[in-house]
Amino acid sequence: MNRTLFAALATAALVAGISSAAAQDAGKGKPDLAKAKQFAETVCAACHGADGNSTIPANANLAGQGAEYISRQLDHFKSGVRPNPIMQPMAAMLSPADMVAMGILFSQQKAKPGAAKDATLAAQGQRLWRGGDAAAGIPACAACHTPTGAGIPPNYPRLAGQHAEYTLAQLKAYAAGQRGADPGGKDTNGRIMAAIARRMSEAQMQAVADFAAGLR
Repeated sequence: MNRTLFAALATAALVAGISSAAAQDAGKGKPDLAKAKQFAETVCAACHGADGNSTIPANANLAGQGAEYISRQLDHFKSGVRPNPIMQPMAAMLSPADMVAMGILFSQQKAKPGAAKDATLAAQGQRLWRGGDAAAGIPACAACHTPTGAGIPPNYPRLAGQHAEYTLAQLKAYAAGQRGADPGGKDTNGRIMAAIARRMSEAQMQAVADFAAGLR
């Protein structure tokens, strides 16, 4: 992806995020954190852990994730922008205010540190994370997810400490058009990632995922 296109898409993602947040604010009630906590403990805990730290590598860690990012993903699951046979019925039970509350709840949980599993692989991932691959048109991951992997709210998620298996699966989904291919154009940020992931080899995806798992 050339830098001009990447900058344009990034700007569009920011504008879309602001517009989406404003639209949600106009129609939502007051977030009920007690209700969100109950939902997290009875519904979310099985896959993501009661405190948002998943013990299942295939499922995302949500603890410490940006509140706006979580609420937007829940909205995308509910609306079908982000197809997922497990998450769609879960999100269908939530109102816009519930989604906001879930985002706030998990953002306040303390993320447990992760670790890279392969030093050689992580070293390769570090180079991509910090400098990208100019020849392949892959920007540095740190540009949007920061050098520490904390992400830039509301559009760019925290990846530090995320399970490598989950991150790899998401990169593959982007590359395959299973994420970021929303025909309605609602998932602008997903379009950015899909364009980047299509330029990555599976080895590069594995390297970045392993390195991100060890960031803290």
